[in-house]
Amino acid sequence: MSRLRRGLAPYLLVLPGGLWLVLFFAVPMITMLSLSLQQGDIVNGYAFTGHWQTYVDAIGNYRTQLFRSLIYGAIATVVLIVVAFPVSYWIAFYGGRRKATYLFLLLLPFFVSFVLRTISWRQILTDEGPVLGPLKDLGLLGSSFHVLGTPFAVIAGLVYNFLPFMVLPVYVALERIDPRIIEAARDLYADPATAFRKVILPLALPGVFAGVLMTFVPASSDYVNSAVLGSSSTTMIGQVIQAQYLATADYPTASALSFVLMAVLLIGVFAYARALGTEDVMKVAAR
Repeated sequence: MSRLRRGLAPYLLVLPGGLWLVLFFAVPMITMLSLSLQQGDIVNGYAFTGHWQTYVDAIGNYRTQLFRSLIYGAIATVVLIVVAFPVSYWIAFYGGRRKATYLFLLLLPFFVSFVLRTISWRQILTDEGPVLGPLKDLGLLGSSFHVLGTPFAVIAGLVYNFLPFMVLPVYVALERIDPRIIEAARDLYADPATAFRKVILPLALPGVFAGVLMTFVPASSDYVNSAVLGSSSTTMIGQVIQAQYLATADYPTASALSFVLMAVLLIGVFAYARALGTEDVMKVAAR
């Protein structure tokens, strides 16, 4: 009996998490997949017909928004790496005893709601706001100059809102680096640039890898920033899905677009992992 209990113990420990995934991930995904292959309307109801043409029509009608979302997400991710790496590097190597304080200050604005932060960003970037208003009054900018409704505003909002998701994993990877390794590189006559390129950057790759996954996927599927900071010319696929679900009640098209977006993001993630060399990254992390 005790042997049976020991054999069942691992499965019992996994059971709560497995049930959670089944109820709140697998069941909704199967339901959405079924819905994407149905036909009908909100009045007469929907019936499963295996109508794959919905996917073809969804891609054909909204490919522009899909490509735009991927481009915005990729640009935001690259900018996040450029911005977050120096911040993480400074905190990890020069933060001293105040590392936790600096991280807390970095995360403090994100205790506020995602939507409220984006609306505040809109107030900052408005034509008569605290940034553009004084510049226009001084004649440094033309009266017709504006930032809201442009790709720059949407990407800036994405960078701001997803900054911690890049800083934290990169910081964790850098903080784990043994300073003696860097000292050894310098003892072997490596200049700071060479030590960074040959030692620090490879050891930080696991954090960069995790940061890219945590920012590119949600940034590409985001709709709040494009809705609040953008215009009709910056519509992202998340806005289209949201409108199809809540405004037009075209559930099959919305479900099909959701699966298309998920498939494209998965392909992109696997290609990125393949190009970067996931096994090599994991070996570096293990060391």
